[in-house]
Amino acid sequence: MTEVTLEVKNLRKTIGRKEIIKGLNFKLHKGEVFGFLGPNGAGKTTTIRMLTGLIKPTTGTISICGYDVRKNFTKAMEYLGCIVENPELYPYLSGWDNLLHFARMLPAVTEQQIEDTIQFVGLDNRIHDKVKTYSLGMRQRLGIAQALLNRPKVLILDEPTNGLDPAGIREMRQFIRNLAENEGLSVLVSSHLLSEIQLLCDRVAIMKKGEIISIDSVDHLLTRQEKLYWRLTPLQQGRKVLERYTDVLVEDDYLITPLIDEKAAEWSKALMDEGISILEINRKIPVLEDLFLQLTGGESVD
Repeated sequence: MTEVTLEVKNLRKTIGRKEIIKGLNFKLHKGEVFGFLGPNGAGKTTTIRMLTGLIKPTTGTISICGYDVRKNFTKAMEYLGCIVENPELYPYLSGWDNLLHFARMLPAVTEQQIEDTIQFVGLDNRIHDKVKTYSLGMRQRLGIAQALLNRPKVLILDEPTNGLDPAGIREMRQFIRNLAENEGLSVLVSSHLLSEIQLLCDRVAIMKKGEIISIDSVDHLLTRQEKLYWRLTPLQQGRKVLERYTDVLVEDDYLITPLIDEKAAEWSKALMDEGISILEINRKIPVLEDLFLQLTGGESVD
């Protein structure tokens, strides 16, 4: 297991008499992209604001590279970079001047570090142009450059593909994967584009009503929900046979059962013994969007 860069233990937030966040526990590891999902009102944004020090938790701990955010806030923040919602930029300044202005707020950031960061995010050719002339994707890259100036170990990106066209989304996905795989950053990403989260992330946490209801690798989450689609004749008689062994759903001309590898052959034999013709069997892995809707009861992503 790679080193833990961010750890959340029993995190809670109460506002008035209402508990908004209810005992969250999760870890980020070096070099992974971690997706953070939740429907409207799940508490995702509140959690991100606690992670970045914008609001204080009621109870629980947040540690960044071993430093408790409450007890050693300044040291913990040295290892954290973030963009919450949209990057704040000065449109009438150049990209360089924006970074220079931001660097003055950080301890001991040299011009060489600024130049290295600019090259890393691929803005060398446009860095002296005014930000108002930048495309949305370039502004996102400049915002990430700001977040990387202090050479963090953990990067939090809230909706990094917001407003980008398909080419820009793909480019941003590749850029974030590069940060994790080649630079060793831990990247926490929130997004309402579940198809992108599925392509981008190693693990995901799904929140509902202030709690994490599922956390796992994307592959494991989806394969756990893999289904078998059976096309049988006669259909209703085949359904009765399968229902002796497992749960069965009906969709158009198909019967749907869970996929249990060691049982599929047994079920097939039982069908044939009863004179049921098996016309087709298909394995189907759900997309993350289907799983999300199933786990959250159909609520939309915030």
